[in-house]
Amino acid sequence: MQSIRVGDKAPELSQPDQNGNMVSLADARGCKAVVLFFYPADESPICTKEACAFRDAYQDFTEAGAMVIGISADSLDKHQSFASHHRLPFHLLSDADGGLRKAFGVPKSLGVLPGRVTYVIDRQGVVRHLFSAQLAADRHVQEALQTVRSLAGKAND
Repeated sequence: MQSIRVGDKAPELSQPDQNGNMVSLADARGCKAVVLFFYPADESPICTKEACAFRDAYQDFTEAGAMVIGISADSLDKHQSFASHHRLPFHLLSDADGGLRKAFGVPKSLGVLPGRVTYVIDRQGVVRHLFSAQLAADRHVQEALQTVRSLAGKAND
């Protein structure tokens, strides 16, 4: 499996979110950075902590000019329930067939668990940061926000 690295063009994605709205990286190109976080499963303890940390920082991300997208293999119905239960304001996409994980090269942890990887994609569609850690949910948010703010500063120069 080929892994996406910093400096690579992000693979395209276009699919419905938990509310039936189409989400496409191409739509963000030229106007917004994208924070794309892959996580193992809705409602698991660490995944819930991570999703809620993204929720709590959501306004900071939007003020810095970024959209946030979470991706797991869970169904859109399960995502809708998860988003409602935890008041998640961002898009959740289903990767039931593993195609998005494969396209981005998201590794499995311990050979079996879906990996936890966050990508920050700039307005041109280029990956500018990635962070992979199965257990450090808060660091995913901190590193992504720091990168988005850095990109926003460069865009305003």
